[in-house]
Amino acid sequence: MSNVEDQQPVNWQESRRFRAWKLHQQGWSQARIAEELGVSPGAVSQWFKRVRDHGSTEALRRRHALGQRAKLTKEQLIQLPVLLIDGGESFGFHGNKWTTRRVAAVIKEVFGVSYHPGHVSRLLQQHCPNWRNIKKT
Repeated sequence: MSNVEDQQPVNWQESRRFRAWKLHQQGWSQARIAEELGVSPGAVSQWFKRVRDHGSTEALRRRHALGQRAKLTKEQLIQLPVLLIDGGESFGFHGNKWTTRRVAAVIKEVFGVSYHPGHVSRLLQQHCPNWRNIKKT
């Protein structure tokens, strides 16, 4: 297993995990390490399991959450305001007022991608902030 001193932690959580490993190397019990660092014994156990499974203390480094990939491409997101400019009636809705449910339905119809209306709201805020007031000029 690699030497903790060779590592440079990038944040306080990572520093805490490396400190736990250093205490473990000094013979401290997991329960005592947990108490010293103010974490649960289960957390310490999980950290050490990651080191064992990975084979090095690199496993103590911060892991980036992968999350779900964007469903719409950048090109499709750019098209959103263009789609909305003709109003809801152009997609068969009664009235031109846009709602997140309507926009979700349009995204499904045009791009074949399903979004929850709550997520559509976040997409619109980010990529088309004036979506409620888009009008053809």
